[in-house]
Amino acid sequence: MKKRKGRVGANWRLDETYIKVKGIWYYLYRAVDKLGNTVDFLLTRKRQSMSAQSFLIKAISYNYKS
Repeated sequence: MKKRKGRVGANWRLDETYIKVKGIWYYLYRAVDKLGNTVDFLLTRKRQSMSAQSFLIKAISYNYKS
């Protein structure tokens, strides 16, 4: 997926939502740029602030262009 991903904007926000996948509830964290393009996402079974924070740090490190 990383090979096919296009460029992302400089301003991001983190969305958190609760979705059902194959009958099981999961938390979906999405890093979204200013235009609404998904930068990266994380699907977890439990809601943990540390996992969301580490996800955002990894998304920034993978997509940051200086």
